Amino acid sequence: MNPPDTGLPVEASVAEVRTALADQGAAVLVAPPGSGKTTVVPLRLLDEEWRQGRKIVVLEPRRLATRAAARRMATLLGESLGQTVGYVTRTDRETGPDIAIEVVTEGVLTRRLQTDPGLTDTAAVIFDEIHERNLQTDLGLALALHTRGLFRPDLRLLAMSATVDAARISAVVAGPVIESDARTYPVDMRWRPAPRHGHIEPHVATVIREALRTDEGDILCFLPGMAQIDRVSRHLDDVDAEVHRLHGSLPLDDQDRAISPGRQRKVVLSTDIAESSLTVEGVSVVVDSGLARSPRFDARTGMSRLTTIGISKASADQRAGRAGRLGPGVAYRLWSKMEHAARKTDIEPEILTVDLAGFFLDMVHFGVDDPKTLIWLDPPPARAVSEAVDLLVSLGAIDADRRLTNTGRAMARLPLHPRLARMVADAGTHGWTACLVAALVDDRDLFGGPLDERPVDLALRVRAVVDGDHRADRRGAERVLRTAQDLASRARIDESDVNIDRVGPLLALAFPDRLAIRRGSPGRFQLRLGATAWVPSTDPLAPEAFLVAADLDGKRKDARIRLAAGIDADEVVFAFADEIDERTEVVWESDRLVERTERKLGGIVLESFERRARPDDRTRAMVLDRIRSDPNVLVWVTAAVAFVERVAFLHRSEPGSWPDWTVESLTRDAGSWLEGWITAATSLDEVRQADVLAALRNSLGHDAARRVDQEAPTTVKLPSGRDVKVDYSGERPSIAARVQEFYGSDVTPQVGGRRLVLELLSPAQRPVQITDDLAGFWKGSWAEVRKEMAGRYPKHNWPENPAET
Repeated sequence: MNPPDTGLPVEASVAEVRTALADQGAAVLVAPPGSGKTTVVPLRLLDEEWRQGRKIVVLEPRRLATRAAARRMATLLGESLGQTVGYVTRTDRETGPDIAIEVVTEGVLTRRLQTDPGLTDTAAVIFDEIHERNLQTDLGLALALHTRGLFRPDLRLLAMSATVDAARISAVVAGPVIESDARTYPVDMRWRPAPRHGHIEPHVATVIREALRTDEGDILCFLPGMAQIDRVSRHLDDVDAEVHRLHGSLPLDDQDRAISPGRQRKVVLSTDIAESSLTVEGVSVVVDSGLARSPRFDARTGMSRLTTIGISKASADQRAGRAGRLGPGVAYRLWSKMEHAARKTDIEPEILTVDLAGFFLDMVHFGVDDPKTLIWLDPPPARAVSEAVDLLVSLGAIDADRRLTNTGRAMARLPLHPRLARMVADAGTHGWTACLVAALVDDRDLFGGPLDERPVDLALRVRAVVDGDHRADRRGAERVLRTAQDLASRARIDESDVNIDRVGPLLALAFPDRLAIRRGSPGRFQLRLGATAWVPSTDPLAPEAFLVAADLDGKRKDARIRLAAGIDADEVVFAFADEIDERTEVVWESDRLVERTERKLGGIVLESFERRARPDDRTRAMVLDRIRSDPNVLVWVTAAVAFVERVAFLHRSEPGSWPDWTVESLTRDAGSWLEGWITAATSLDEVRQADVLAALRNSLGHDAARRVDQEAPTTVKLPSGRDVKVDYSGERPSIAARVQEFYGSDVTPQVGGRRLVLELLSPAQRPVQITDDLAGFWKGSWAEVRKEMAGRYPKHNWPENPAET
């Protein structure tokens, strides 16, 4: 089944990869761009015994790279796509019943793990370009490691990249690092810093024209997004070369033409889609803007948004390396050497910078509700996880125990941020309108012109997609419509009439925390979270009594509302009924419980008063929760701790007859033994007055408590006649006393039928012997101890035979 040797450099490392996967089940392959790792390695694993007819799944971070890699492998096999090799993306697939290698985008693996945690039809998962550290890459790897640990120890994992912290990934996947060389050619680095002010596109076009005049070969230009690609393309209308755009949102035929050899010299204007796994044929010149679009949490929308940022040094090297694949090349960098020195060394993982609501929903859908139970390259920040949980609970996707709800299951099936997924999932008969609203909010604004002059109303944009509007970008409207149709297909929603009046109520499903009520003059609003916000007084939405804001300018105080929809009072009552009526709750205020009554509209408090809470089942439960969460609430007097230790000793002696007590377990389970003693407690002071020892004895019952006193007494009598305290804190009970107090006996004291550990002390209270065999001590090492003690304490009696003294 394997094709002939391709001659690519990675072929020399295939044997090591095979051995590592066969013997250890995992490996990390580091191979520079152009080495052939993406297409050669999966093919060379087809005949491995461990595959046993199951698929090799290859993860690619982008749809275009997914299709290109699958097509290349099929060509090497002399087959068509869908025979041995296939691919699956969110919007496209080419597969068949006999697929052995399946190239997929990263989210596809997550979905499969959610429906089949054992990946029963998969023999190996290959994480290509793992250095890009997309959120779905990190999640997919963590879930795959979880699957291998619980269900599939035979699942093979291979991480591949051109630049990567190999040792770190090796430690996570528990496999060796294999390094592959590649043919590399020198790249002449030329610095052409862009002007600090104004748009970058004219400067990019100027540098491309320079390269067309002075250099040979096709040109690959890296730009941050589609808008910049379009503008540079317009600047190059008159050049003597084919100008191609390369972006994931373009039609597949346009993408294929961009990466295929051209009939004449070619200029390819691309996003970072061509940075690593995707090969653009014929390139020997790279023009790099030094910019990329990367997800970052956007306080304006409460979701992650693509933000233009400066790329890292590692990404810049990857891009420049594209010019040196076929021979000596040239790379133009549109920034200075000084600026380059200040750039970050590596790509910052998305998991540390983006909103994690969708990530956490995917994780819970898989069956894990705590990220700490998974193995991560970088664990998700605790604060971001907490915020994600709070949002998902407010959206009804999970309950307070982090369990997925029916709404959450429907949301998890949609390729949307959970806010927008909730809106589509719960839209009822207005599903098609919800799909259009979701597509609009998730895309760039259709309306052009200065940002401050655009109308705020989202309903106008919905109407622009349906009926047309001269202010709307036509191609953007078509893209929004395609996205909405895809969402409708996934959610099984029929396209129907659009109801503009429902935009506000639908938006409230996605942004329940963004309800705003007008305060005073037109355009002034108060958000549910308490902050003020505004729209221009001339905007048509300014007089509305209520708005739902989908986009704010990010300011913490007096934020400008950029995008919103109106919602009437009746809809507010319907949507937020539970939060408008009077609500009474018992809460902790410092160290006491109070009953607080509030009349609220969402988070806007209209009236509030409080009084001391009355004891009832609810207060008892809250007091017990407080005890469980704060071990310092209960006053564990010494006698109570000692009683617990005595019971623990008896449990070790007779496990079936006594409970397994510790102070920690009793604190966690206080409701089982303490509840009757804190029935009327509504403050921590009252809890601290509880007689913990009496409660413990009472929980055992009178007879059992008496047995504790008999079988695990607090003291034992020494041969001297003195009572000494028994210490039960160790694995075995013990006593400590001066050695003279044991004269006249060779019997080791016992409790509960077990001999005590004796710590025999000198007159200065320092240990001279620890033993549980007094008779053996007198007959054995006592002679040496006696000699030392007699020399050190001559005034004391040190008999030769203490047992008879």
